[in-house]
Amino acid sequence: MKKAIKQSGFTLVELAVVIVIIGVLAAFAVPRFKASVERSKAAEAFNYLSAIQAAQERYHARQSIYADEVNNLDIKFSAPKYFSVGAIAAGHTSSLQDSWTLTLTRIGASAGYGAYMVTFTEEGFDTDPAKSTIMAEDEINPMQT
Repeated sequence: MKKAIKQSGFTLVELAVVIVIIGVLAAFAVPRFKASVERSKAAEAFNYLSAIQAAQERYHARQSIYADEVNNLDIKFSAPKYFSVGAIAAGHTSSLQDSWTLTLTRIGASAGYGAYMVTFTEEGFDTDPAKSTIMAEDEINPMQT
């Protein structure tokens, strides 16, 4: 009277099906995750430039001219980690009396999006695709609806 020993476990086919399912899910999830991470990094640039814009308006109210350097503004804001900060320049009127522009350029690895730029002026985010190249990247642009 020997008892039959029942072996339990997964078959090779069952394991292969699970691996295929995980692969399909990863193929959809990884690109969306990368875009989400890059969008949060781009939001850092928008946050920084929004703070600069507000400080520029305060500076203009006191001095009747826009500041030509970030250090002259009344904010203690560290430079963005993932972007290089350009120089403040005169805007569309070619005079700091009534216009300014500042561009941040993405540095380092950007999940395949390249070195895109974000530009602000005295009016806010500059949507000109020649100046703010992030406009071409709908999936990472925090300003897209």
